[in-house]
Amino acid sequence: MNRTITVNYENKPAYDIMLEPDFDRLTDAIVSIALDGRRFMIVTDSNVGNYYLSEIHKLLVPYAKEVHDFVFPAGEASKNLSTVSRCYEQLILSGFDRNDVLIALGGGVVGDLTGFVAATYLRGIRFIQVPTSLLSMVDSSIGGKTGVDFKAYKNMVGAFHQPKLVYMNLSSLHTLPEAEYNSGMGEIIKHGLIKDSAYYSWLKVHHNEITSRDFETMKEMISQSCLIKKDVVENDPKEQGERALLNFGHTIGHSIEKLMDLTLLHGECVSIGMAAAAFISLKRGYFDEIIYNDILDTLKLFKQPYNVAGLSTEEVYEVTKMDKKMDSGKIKFILLREIGCAEIDSTISKDEMSSAINSVLV
Repeated sequence: MNRTITVNYENKPAYDIMLEPDFDRLTDAIVSIALDGRRFMIVTDSNVGNYYLSEIHKLLVPYAKEVHDFVFPAGEASKNLSTVSRCYEQLILSGFDRNDVLIALGGGVVGDLTGFVAATYLRGIRFIQVPTSLLSMVDSSIGGKTGVDFKAYKNMVGAFHQPKLVYMNLSSLHTLPEAEYNSGMGEIIKHGLIKDSAYYSWLKVHHNEITSRDFETMKEMISQSCLIKKDVVENDPKEQGERALLNFGHTIGHSIEKLMDLTLLHGECVSIGMAAAAFISLKRGYFDEIIYNDILDTLKLFKQPYNVAGLSTEEVYEVTKMDKKMDSGKIKFILLREIGCAEIDSTISKDEMSSAINSVLV
């Protein structure tokens, strides 16, 4: 039932990813890395807190000096410096020092925000990721990227700060609304497209078990996605090269996410962005229409959108130019050479970008 994956940082073991059926081994894991006896602050949102905050709080009390909670309103709209500021204030008033620990209990918004607070409070304190959404399990909880949005620009303020532990209670996925669960599939399909064609095929074969949330199938799927991300972030921990491949679908996806005023989920926007990026790969002759249509059909199979209404090509293009992945005025765009093989390309023209954007607008 259990599985543990060790992630290295600078060629040394940095933290474990634990895939568990419940929270029963969380405190043992905390003791094993000598974080017991500290002050803990559980950072969560108003949705996740209703499910798990009390349970985690009670588990920690026998092993902690003190346990505090910080709960903020659920949603991307809370992922900003104002929420960070309120968290700082509570940490200060509660007497937290550099030996104390934050616990990010929730999805990607919670994990990114808590990680950023941990990276910047007192120039860095320790934190533990306890992701409860599919998207955060396979993406944001791994690799040490932290950050918050600035005026709806995604993750424009951030830092690299590695967690001390990533603890996944896979049973929490059963409490996710269908849309939230499906949103995580956008990042999972991305992993297969950029790195592992066999995994991409496996996802399609196991579609029924995945959508019905069969426990063993979810565990295998999440393990494989974690291994793919682990390999990438170990090779390039601070996104100087290969790690940028994980941004496949994100350049146009982030622009759509902003322009839709965060009414679409992150994974949904990534899915639309992947469809647009695949269109450029098609037009450059990297693969044929059979593969292109297979990508769209796979997105559709897992209830992922591949188009969006209500936007114009020009406004989406203008927002892409503000993307944080710009390099000397050029966008580092991710294309597919084939299924399972992606590349970084800084030669995408405005016409290519506009054509790709137009391909996903209805």
